[in-house]
Amino acid sequence: MKLIKQIGQSIVIAAVVGAGLASGVWAQDVTLRLHQFLPAPATVPAQILKPWAEAIEEDSGGRLRIQHFDAMSLGGTPPELMDQARDGVADITMAIVGYTPNRFPRTEVFELPFIMTSAEATSRAYWDLIESELQDGEFKDVQVLAGWVHGPGAIHSKNPVRSLEDLVGQKLRAPTRVSNDLLKELGATPVGIPLPATAESLSKGVIDGTVISWEVVPALRLNELVGYHTDFAGANGLYTTAIVLVMNKLKYDGLPEDLRAILDKHSGMELSATAGRIMQENDQAGRDAAKSSGNEIIVLDEAEVARWKAAAKPVYERWYEAMKARDIDGRALVDQVAASILAHSE
Repeated sequence: MKLIKQIGQSIVIAAVVGAGLASGVWAQDVTLRLHQFLPAPATVPAQILKPWAEAIEEDSGGRLRIQHFDAMSLGGTPPELMDQARDGVADITMAIVGYTPNRFPRTEVFELPFIMTSAEATSRAYWDLIESELQDGEFKDVQVLAGWVHGPGAIHSKNPVRSLEDLVGQKLRAPTRVSNDLLKELGATPVGIPLPATAESLSKGVIDGTVISWEVVPALRLNELVGYHTDFAGANGLYTTAIVLVMNKLKYDGLPEDLRAILDKHSGMELSATAGRIMQENDQAGRDAAKSSGNEIIVLDEAEVARWKAAAKPVYERWYEAMKARDIDGRALVDQVAASILAHSE
């Protein structure tokens, strides 16, 4: 009788546990590690990634948490971040796609000169392409949570750039293969330097300036290292950079269904658009820092910008040829993305 009673109790306990798991009462808690290259106070971690993580934690009742590892604190270098997500070194990483040249060719379309409008509209178009082509294509090894671009890229330099001719011979840092090709085509000398090393390179005279969004100016204290900033009237910046937030596929697929649904709810199109918008909104802080330092903000007029656009055409032609070699119709892709950006801009 005692044995029968014990067996009966075991059956009851098993039934209760099973019911609890089925109902989610005792479903597992999950902590995901997010690794990225910017310092914690920078715009992206402080105003985008951490509020996003907090919203997920609140929506999940604390069952899904995201632990932040800023400024490459888990080791490695920024170009390795995509592989860190793929290989499970971190669960989630934020990467600059252009840090690994030629690896993500279709994504480069967003980095072509003068293609963007606002960062929000361009980021929405970026997510459209992720859903339609990139997730199952060049991003197939990871799960994409968001993709966005920063605000219009400007020139920040020790010497004034008032015309196309003023760029000739200047040593400028740029972030991607496409932007480096652009600088070379326009007569500058592109220098490949990681973003965190920009300030030191300027102070030591390794470079004369950099192309970057205004939002980064205060964080790098560029306003104290250069005296001139060049914007483009009638255009939305010289270039932009494609950014992506990705997750290890096994970790994503292994999430409990309810937690994966919460993660999906807070990711995707709206996170992409919000990230782009916040980055561009923070451009004003960069302009304010430049003004407070007494720097000159040069705005090229539309006639001068037209000269730059004409001079940049060979960059497009070389990109089309590079895409053709990979069986990609670059012209069709540019038309597709340009139309999507325009649609999201209206």
